[in-house]
Amino acid sequence: MELGRMVVDLRSDTVTKPSEAMRAAMAAADVDDDVIGVDPTARSFETEMARMMGKEAALFVPSGTMANLVSVLVHCDTRGSEVILGHNSHIHIYENGGISTIGGVHPRTVPNNPDGTMDIDKIVAAVRNLDGGGICYPTTRLICLENTHGNCGGKCISVEYTDKVGEVAKTHGLKLHIDGARIFNASVALGVPVDRLVRAADSVSVCLSKGLGAPVGSVIVGSKSFIEKAKILRKTLGGGMRQVGVLCAAAHVGVRDTVGKLADDHRRAKVLAEGLKKIRQFTVDLSSVETNMVYFDITDPLVSPSKLCQVLKQRNVLAMAVSSKSVRLVVHYQISDSDIKYALTCMEEAVEEILSSNAKSVHLANGSTANSYGN
Repeated sequence: MELGRMVVDLRSDTVTKPSEAMRAAMAAADVDDDVIGVDPTARSFETEMARMMGKEAALFVPSGTMANLVSVLVHCDTRGSEVILGHNSHIHIYENGGISTIGGVHPRTVPNNPDGTMDIDKIVAAVRNLDGGGICYPTTRLICLENTHGNCGGKCISVEYTDKVGEVAKTHGLKLHIDGARIFNASVALGVPVDRLVRAADSVSVCLSKGLGAPVGSVIVGSKSFIEKAKILRKTLGGGMRQVGVLCAAAHVGVRDTVGKLADDHRRAKVLAEGLKKIRQFTVDLSSVETNMVYFDITDPLVSPSKLCQVLKQRNVLAMAVSSKSVRLVVHYQISDSDIKYALTCMEEAVEEILSSNAKSVHLANGSTANSYGN
């Protein structure tokens, strides 16, 4: 790595370091035992998050995976329940199958469209009709959405679509949970207040350590009765922490200070995508960049994502290969305009270095072959 230069870390928005304001808030936090419900900073933060999200109550948990697991298990409190969710959703792919292994909940997947939605008619068709077949089928109890949708490039799910899914849930006597890991990104990008965006949901999980930049944690919001059940499950899963106000204080600063910066993250992501599109070996769908994520494909077979990321790392730029041809970059509040410019310069240089190295290897190989034949 280049000595003396700060690392431009675009692997994820989970990599941010606590700001000085967060560290100061953590040091000064008034704390007590949250397991018995008396940590004042935790209670204050949870109350504020419930208000912001338009729900009755909230609960701080250690991670987004636990937030989703607890939410699903509260709604599906009978083993053999079924949840309808996207085939490309975070809950289905990246959370260890926890809803099944721990909760005995059966996932019924519906294809995600490129924009992160699922066709309404396919959701309706996935609801189990128990007439005549109740003895054979699991019982549908829940629908899950994801907003923004990570595997679909950070796409925003509109309030109109969310309301429609909410109506489907009500019509069939189901609950609606939103994995809102980056729900504030969606709110800012759509220009819709966050409480309005999740009004149709019975529960929402909100990650504090992604776009909002807090060091640890997520919150779950919902009705008072839902949160009371969630609190019991949090304890069961080992998520009951003691002086958790230290973490909630940092999270509160993240919500207070970072939501207003998300529009800049989105703008920088678009600048990054536009710059990548100018590199001949890359393809980028500019229309897909709605928030802070940029996915691009490499069209030159001589440049692999893993090799590109390796060469970028030598230049203090960190990126994440997500497939045999694709790379993901995520912008966050600790990425500046100059960081974006530097990253693009390094991208061009990395591609040139890889192609030059490949050409040199081919030349040497051909030369060796000629010499061997000559001998």
